[in-house]
Amino acid sequence: MAARLVAQAQEQGLALTGPDGLLKQLTKTVLEAALNAEMTEHLGHEKHQAEPGRAGSNVRNGTRSKTV
Repeated sequence: MAARLVAQAQEQGLALTGPDGLLKQLTKTVLEAALNAEMTEHLGHEKHQAEPGRAGSNVRNGTRSKTV
């Protein structure tokens, strides 16, 4: 799978490294997925859902831009 992504990036003229490179995009995607999974585990409920057994309006619903 990774080899296919690299080949597609090279065909499209996308750099593999650098500020707009494939490596940066993949790293961002992986880190965001890991952070979201960690938050779900910590809070005990998925994004946009209230805590189980609690009918409240304070739910996990926001996102912010992050720079890594």
